[in-house]
Amino acid sequence: MDTDAELSDSWWERVKYYARLVIEGVEYGVDAVKELLSTLTIDERCGVMLEFEDAYPQKFAQLVTDAPQWTEWMA
Repeated sequence: MDTDAELSDSWWERVKYYARLVIEGVEYGVDAVKELLSTLTIDERCGVMLEFEDAYPQKFAQLVTDAPQWTEWMA
């Protein structure tokens, strides 16, 4: 039986996995990142971007420079 803590851990592990994909996707361009994010829930997208910013601030800054409208992708 799953507990809330287990569900939370599972969710966060999934978000960290997607964050790694987004980080790799930056090398392929803004459209690759946008496409991947579009497949996620809004909560997952927000979690991914928070993890991305914390883990790789320089790559995150690159994305923000290349796509200043990235916050529109969160909706």
